[in-house]
Amino acid sequence: MREASLKVSILEHTPNPENLVALAARLCYSPIGIDELKEKITEEEKERLINLLRDSGHLSPFEHVSFTFAVEGISRACSHQLVRHRIASYSQQSQRYVSEEKGFDFIIPPIFKEDEQLKTLFLEAMEKCHSYYCQLLNLLEERGFKGEIARQDARFVLPNAAETKIVMTMNARELLHFFKVRCCRRAQWEIRELATEMLKQVKKIAPLLFKDAGPGCLIGKCPEGRFSCGEADKIRKKFKRL
Repeated sequence: MREASLKVSILEHTPNPENLVALAARLCYSPIGIDELKEKITEEEKERLINLLRDSGHLSPFEHVSFTFAVEGISRACSHQLVRHRIASYSQQSQRYVSEEKGFDFIIPPIFKEDEQLKTLFLEAMEKCHSYYCQLLNLLEERGFKGEIARQDARFVLPNAAETKIVMTMNARELLHFFKVRCCRRAQWEIRELATEMLKQVKKIAPLLFKDAGPGCLIGKCPEGRFSCGEADKIRKKFKRL
């Protein structure tokens, strides 16, 4: 058993995502066919169209573009938040079919790392959860319940801190929404780290699509109202550097 660390990679994405969005947008207002449009759209026109769509909020053409991520080193607590974003597809490592008998990796909250007493207690809890899991597995197997039948019930004592792996696909429009709410300072620290890393990676592939992506305060008044962190200027500077 050991502490896990966040790992994010883009497995696949729509080829030429910005060209596709620009073509889809132009087709809506053009009498000519797609083959002619492909020949006529310049880099300047592509940028103009994407900026117009993004600034006006007409984002349906963004839905034609998708990104598929492999995510490792997040907790079950984080994945429970992640799957609330329903305009997406998820394939998650199963605790029913994957045994944790040899031990599970886990995520340690930063506040625990800063306090030796909290960290010690947390690590003890992880060891106890694993011990109970193994005891339950053994007892279930003694009673004739084996394989996933045993694991599906023994896993009930595994903690939210247990590491999980997940493959997810989101379209560009949903990613903009995801970044808006999950890059925000008020989001839980772990999913905020995940969202920020995802944003870094998609900006390298489609900088025009994700030019102003990030928490809501980047392009206007903080949407959190009286719950605002009050540090919009500081946050804007951080995300401009991504």
